[in-house]
Amino acid sequence: MSTTCDIDPALLAKLEAFRFAKRSQGNAALICQIDKKELLIVEDKDEDNLTIEELSEFLPENTPRYVVLSYELKHDDGRQSYPLVFLYYSPKGVKPELNMLYASAKTHFQNKVGLGKVFDLQDSEDLTDDWLRAKLLK
Repeated sequence: MSTTCDIDPALLAKLEAFRFAKRSQGNAALICQIDKKELLIVEDKDEDNLTIEELSEFLPENTPRYVVLSYELKHDDGRQSYPLVFLYYSPKGVKPELNMLYASAKTHFQNKVGLGKVFDLQDSEDLTDDWLRAKLLK
């Protein structure tokens, strides 16, 4: 399968470690972007123990991002789990060619990382605990 962008090998190693990291509390996020010159998906930010509101503030207003999120999900029966979520953030008003670049590499990145819980997001202000919890508990 051909793809428009490759994934930085250092990012792949970091994603592998991120997937299997044992979490005891809090959310963790690995935010990725595309280096347009190299056509390479690279790390933008690595944040640990952050709130969903803080994560939404890290997302730029005019550039897409891929977010791999380990989310602290508190169930109604008192249990906690840490599902891995892939957020494809593509804000409104992005240049069409940039939007197409991210959209065309999304499936390749998702498959390579191996995440099944995928949610699209167009407005960072929509990213809240309530929104994410509702998506995960559907």
